[in-house]
Amino acid sequence: MKIVKFILCFLFALTFINAGLNKFVHYAPSPKLTEEQTKIFAAFGEIGWLLPLVGVVEIIGGVLFIFPKTRALGAIIILPVMTGILLHNTYRDPSTSGIIMSIILFLINIFALWDNREKYKALIE
Repeated sequence: MKIVKFILCFLFALTFINAGLNKFVHYAPSPKLTEEQTKIFAAFGEIGWLLPLVGVVEIIGGVLFIFPKTRALGAIIILPVMTGILLHNTYRDPSTSGIIMSIILFLINIFALWDNREKYKALIE
């Protein structure tokens, strides 16, 4: 079980590190966007600091997510980005593959939060 958990968390982390790096280097091709998505991403581009901030959060959260000792912090850092991805794929891009992938990633993030729940007790006591 420990190896399966590590592999899932490692793949989750690599997904976010890759997405974060792509916001700076632009090496992966963009999927075809709908007209509405094009407007949304153009608006994000107008806010010059937003996508670099999301990229940095994805990279830092992904790196922290790899290591069991820092996974709890990585899970919290990535949660808002993951929530945005899930909501976007649900409401703006209801293609089956996007929703399925975002649900799987969201569930891994929630699992990591639940698995590290003891570490969060000091925050809410």
